[in-house]
Amino acid sequence: MTLIEIFTDYIFNKKDLREYIKIRSSIHERGEFNDESLLIAQKNLESLKMIDRATYNLMYSTLNEYVKADRGDTIEYPINFIREILKLSLDDHSPQKVYEDYKNGLNHKHHDI
Repeated sequence: MTLIEIFTDYIFNKKDLREYIKIRSSIHERGEFNDESLLIAQKNLESLKMIDRATYNLMYSTLNEYVKADRGDTIEYPINFIREILKLSLDDHSPQKVYEDYKNGLNHKHHDI
């Protein structure tokens, strides 16, 4: 499996990104995120799941909607998902705002539509 295939598996199956970091250390491909960013994303996911399980579930549901809409490069779906999860670390981004922004991306008109 390629690094992006492993990353995609970890995101879609809600696996612990700390394990992904260990696995990718033996693969000689460049990933989108550094270890520190992935650790922050894992922490944010765990926190969101504990504090606001509904939004946690909505984020994953929206990820699946992106896949169903099939409006772009499928490799980008898990990457963009983690980018949104990383926003939870910013002071001005509540879980609800992150979710709403992520969900609103589904309404974006892409150049190929």
